[in-house]
Amino acid sequence: MLTIIIEDEKPAARLLQRKLEKLNIKVDNMLHSVEESIAWFSNNEHPDLIFLDIQLSDGLSFEIFEKVAIKSAIIFTTAYDEYALKAFKLNSIDYLLKPIDEDELEIAVTKFKANLPKPETSLQLDFEQIKKMFQNPFDKNYKTRFTVKIGQQLKVILIEEIECFYSENKGTYIHTFDNRDYLIDSTLEVLEQELDSKNFFRVSRKFIVPLKSIKEILLYSNSRLKIILPTYKDDEVIVSREKVQEFKIWIG
Repeated sequence: MLTIIIEDEKPAARLLQRKLEKLNIKVDNMLHSVEESIAWFSNNEHPDLIFLDIQLSDGLSFEIFEKVAIKSAIIFTTAYDEYALKAFKLNSIDYLLKPIDEDELEIAVTKFKANLPKPETSLQLDFEQIKKMFQNPFDKNYKTRFTVKIGQQLKVILIEEIECFYSENKGTYIHTFDNRDYLIDSTLEVLEQELDSKNFFRVSRKFIVPLKSIKEILLYSNSRLKIILPTYKDDEVIVSREKVQEFKIWIG
């Protein structure tokens, strides 16, 4: 079975390669950009299976298939779960949410093997529709301010003033750099969709932190990480174990 990985980050591609080797799947090539992939597809036999990242260094990976007719099955690898799920439902293709879980990887590969496409048959995928879905995160207008009620007054808090968001006693709070806390009418789940993921990361069930507020990152028990913020001291801000790998990629 001819298999390739199209992944922007070389360390992430090598990590996926090692996981596939545990499943006795040999990766024949790894590509890292739209330009490189177009050249490869134009001059090589198309693989049976592609592991496809969405955003590459020089554009969205769907641009590859605007130039070449694809003859491969695809398993998407993406950090954008809600859009991947839509694409999966519409086009009967599988996806893996980063960081890639080995059990989910095995399930995806098993699905592929059980439904091997016929030789020389191009997959009829609506790449334009999927491309629009995956473009949404980059074109979206994110929250730039919040309005909170203080007594009989309303106060506007700019996004630049926020040190972290946290949940406590079924409430959601903003903690600002001037060491104040404000209750807001929202949840961390909703905030995850409203905040720019380039700048904000949900490190656990309790905390969302902006990159600029991270003062220190310390090793913590059970392969977790501890974040030191400038003023918030009420509780430890811990990166949960299942989020550590994704967090490391996020901070660069």
